[in-house]
Amino acid sequence: MAKAAAKKPEKPKSPAEWAHDRLVLYIRNFEKQLDGAQEIAMGFAGDETGVLRIEGIGYFDPDIITFYGRDDNGAKTQLIQHVSQLSVTLRAVPKESAEDPPRRIGFQLDAGWIGGDSGDGSVS
Repeated sequence: MAKAAAKKPEKPKSPAEWAHDRLVLYIRNFEKQLDGAQEIAMGFAGDETGVLRIEGIGYFDPDIITFYGRDDNGAKTQLIQHVSQLSVTLRAVPKESAEDPPRRIGFQLDAGWIGGDSGDGSVS
């Protein structure tokens, strides 16, 4: 009789991973409320920097969250923040190009995504 393979115990999530997972949920829910002329951006709470058109988020265990994208002038921008300092404002901003479909990133933030680029879960 063969022995069952022993499963590795799952490592508990770090504060950064928990924050990342929750932010992905917030972004997905926020994007569901946007119309076809809007995209998601992040306002810097308590800062005069402006907004970041979010292209992605990540984390570095145990306690760092990072946001990356483009600022109002199109410059590549990254915010690195400790989870204890996390304060994010999600904003609806006009699309950069009227001809292009709105960018939806919520579905891309999960490594397990198997849908298409439309953001609605369809496979293209």
